[in-house]
Amino acid sequence: MSVVEFVLPLVAHIEKDEPPGRTDALEAAARAVLVLLADERAADPDGEWHDVVEAWQGHRIRKVVRRARGGEWRRASALPGITVAVRTAEVRVYPPIPLDGWPKDLAKLQVSGTDLAEPAAPPAALPGQPVLWVNPTLEMTAGKAMAQVGHGSHIAWMQLDQAARKEWAARDFDLAVRVAEPRAWPALTTSGRPVVRDAGFTEIAPGSCTVVADVPWLGH
Repeated sequence: MSVVEFVLPLVAHIEKDEPPGRTDALEAAARAVLVLLADERAADPDGEWHDVVEAWQGHRIRKVVRRARGGEWRRASALPGITVAVRTAEVRVYPPIPLDGWPKDLAKLQVSGTDLAEPAAPPAALPGQPVLWVNPTLEMTAGKAMAQVGHGSHIAWMQLDQAARKEWAARDFDLAVRVAEPRAWPALTTSGRPVVRDAGFTEIAPGSCTVVADVPWLGH
């Protein structure tokens, strides 16, 4: 009997005339994953999303980012999910779906080539703030990077105990996404912190280290 593979859909609101900043979109995507995982519909064993979330997490935690504008965004927003806003960005996350079972209003959204500009250099992360460090040597579209930081926040979440999860949730899943300094990157990947290694489906080579999650509660 074949195993059904699930994927977590993320849709970024990207209007042609007023696109969000890249860092804002990455932070919204990373937080959206956490918000969904902590939502009672996913976390409660009796929740309506619990079984599909468990089935998804039992295999590859695959995430796919698509983009929508105008009427596309309004239709996407009408489907069951959660919208997370970070400054100029809005990202909507949905409960996992079968890889070949996309709802029609999401299936027709574009999946490739999503890229965004960085209007200004982001400030340094705040002391004690969780940081998702992005590999400075890889070129990734914004859509690809959004999926990768989503993996980073997800992997970190899975390593936290319940007390740490509650504290992060109480802080509204505050986090920063920053590109690591090239000289600091090798040490980050060997620091014992959660590391995202890409499966190589798109854009970059299989096994590439894309993100390191620096979350204070893990104690590294």
